[in-house]
Amino acid sequence: MIFWWLIPVVLFLSFVLTAGLRRYALVRSIIDIPNARSSHSVPTPRGGGVAIVLAFLLTLPILGWTQFVPIEGVIAIGGAGALIAVVGFMDDHGHIAARWRLLGHFSAGAWALFWLGGLPEVRVFGMVFDLGWAGSILATFYLVWMLNLYNFMDGIDGLASVEAICACMGACLIYWLVGMNELIWIPLLLAMAVLGFLCWNFPPAKIFMGDAGSGFLGIVLGIISIQAAGASSQLLWAWLILLGVFIVDATFTLIRRLVRGEKVYEAHRSHAYQFASRRFGKHLPVTLAVGAINVFWLLPLAAWTVLSQVEGSLALVIAYVPLIALAIKFNGGGLETTEVRP
Repeated sequence: MIFWWLIPVVLFLSFVLTAGLRRYALVRSIIDIPNARSSHSVPTPRGGGVAIVLAFLLTLPILGWTQFVPIEGVIAIGGAGALIAVVGFMDDHGHIAARWRLLGHFSAGAWALFWLGGLPEVRVFGMVFDLGWAGSILATFYLVWMLNLYNFMDGIDGLASVEAICACMGACLIYWLVGMNELIWIPLLLAMAVLGFLCWNFPPAKIFMGDAGSGFLGIVLGIISIQAAGASSQLLWAWLILLGVFIVDATFTLIRRLVRGEKVYEAHRSHAYQFASRRFGKHLPVTLAVGAINVFWLLPLAAWTVLSQVEGSLALVIAYVPLIALAIKFNGGGLETTEVRP
């Protein structure tokens, strides 16, 4: 039995929950007040990403019950995602010390890898690598980096939502093209949950995602990519390509700040997308540009990687080189006093 009705249900549920969370944030004064590190200028309610979490997690058990998704996958995604959402929600409402946040992050990553059975075999330059327990450790760090970089990249209106929708729907298209329909449901429903939230978060945003939503998206997308690798190593490369905008900007910025000796855990607004939004004077052009890059550059390359069985690492380099050039052009990781001029 095909439960296509889940698609509009998740979309509607996310939309309605976001509206309720916006009212809750206004009543409880959970407002993001602009400061020197902000990329916005208007006080805005935050924490709307909880709607994504609830809309997705409430329907996830149905996928397990109907056996559309292996129960191990449901437990891995549901458990890790819920833990990260709780940690993010608590941080949104107060403050959690970095060490406790990281403990929660690594615990969630380890939980997911345990239920997924570790990192699957990965093919690089024609050679197949099975790293065993070392692979699981590396994969855990990958998941922790994914959830943190998604938090870092959630800095302007609609950006994190557009990235998730493009990556998920792109993956669904690739799964359909290669006949792996059993992998479609999780990214499809996640995209619908994000779309319902985006109706409120599209520039100019009426509510922000918050750490609960951004961290949840980061780790779930990471888990989905590892899960896909179990079906085909090429799919892992495809996911890394689809998420290229966020991976390149966040990693390039982190490296530049590390080299300069800055405290990378402190808030800043020196990502390339943040410099770009200040250059253009608004968020909308940057958010739309990221969507266009995903659809017209990264998606075709990701599909080519899987359909032609080209070397995944080579396709990744081809995909990332222009993204690195853009990060350099917009001064990603540069000093915030050094603005990019037209």
